[in-house]
Amino acid sequence: MARSNSLSVTNKPAVVFLFGPTAVGKTECLADLASLNIEIISADSMQVYRGMNIGTAKPDAGFLKRIPHHLIDIRNPDEQFHAGDFVTEAERLIPGILDKGALPVISGGTAFYFLNFLYGLPEAPPTNRETAETLRREILSGGRERLYEELRRCDPVTAARIPAGDTYRLTRALEVYRSSGRPLSSFSTEPSPRTDYDIKIIELTRPRDELYARINRRVDMMFEQGLADEWRSLCGCGYTSEMPGMKAIGYSEFFLSDDEDEVRDLIQRHSRRYAKRQMTFFRKIPNRHLVSPRDTETMRRIIFS
Repeated sequence: MARSNSLSVTNKPAVVFLFGPTAVGKTECLADLASLNIEIISADSMQVYRGMNIGTAKPDAGFLKRIPHHLIDIRNPDEQFHAGDFVTEAERLIPGILDKGALPVISGGTAFYFLNFLYGLPEAPPTNRETAETLRREILSGGRERLYEELRRCDPVTAARIPAGDTYRLTRALEVYRSSGRPLSSFSTEPSPRTDYDIKIIELTRPRDELYARINRRVDMMFEQGLADEWRSLCGCGYTSEMPGMKAIGYSEFFLSDDEDEVRDLIQRHSRRYAKRQMTFFRKIPNRHLVSPRDTETMRRIIFS
């Protein structure tokens, strides 16, 4: 379909959100949409890391050459990449993509990235690395529950929003409180979506049993492709379980067991649970169109509506 994608029918620059849970089929959809002259801004918090290819289901070199991708292989596994980094990079990349007459497609599964791009970054203070490190040590020595109780006392509103097992959000909320003396819930975010772009929002969806079967098959394929060797190679480079990249599903499990079958089962189980959390979080994104990954005709209609 030959046409300029720099402006939508609203005369605002068009940007597409294409998201869905792990293994739903995002890469296949992008391949089907390649004729639209698209460039991808990856919204995957783990594909930013170099050397982590198999476990993050990173597109292969041929696919990356066929469809330009951004925000892949831009960090080492010992470096942080936060939602603020993503928004800053996406804001920088989109004008250049539009100037080329291409359509920016933000695609991935990290729902927090989409929400922060859509509504703006919270006004809460930036990460305090010293406080974050203190909290990390406290979790290792005393477990999550004690810190969760602390959050209930100092910020019950945020505590009610965070599942007890969500370590990242728990430590971030406590880090904000300890650093600023204010509960995270006292910091506001932009109440309405941004209006500078015409954002087309597509959520890929499959029946849950079908999705879970695809997750299990994907993990089996990762092991066939050499996931265990990839993990050993990363460890050989000095990357440890405490580093941001190595906490990812598909890598962290190798630190829990020497039995490869058990590791495989853990990755499959953790991936299914993650997919469930993703689908829950995606419901917070407004005006989304639920589309089967096979229905690229509907996706094209949404993009050009």
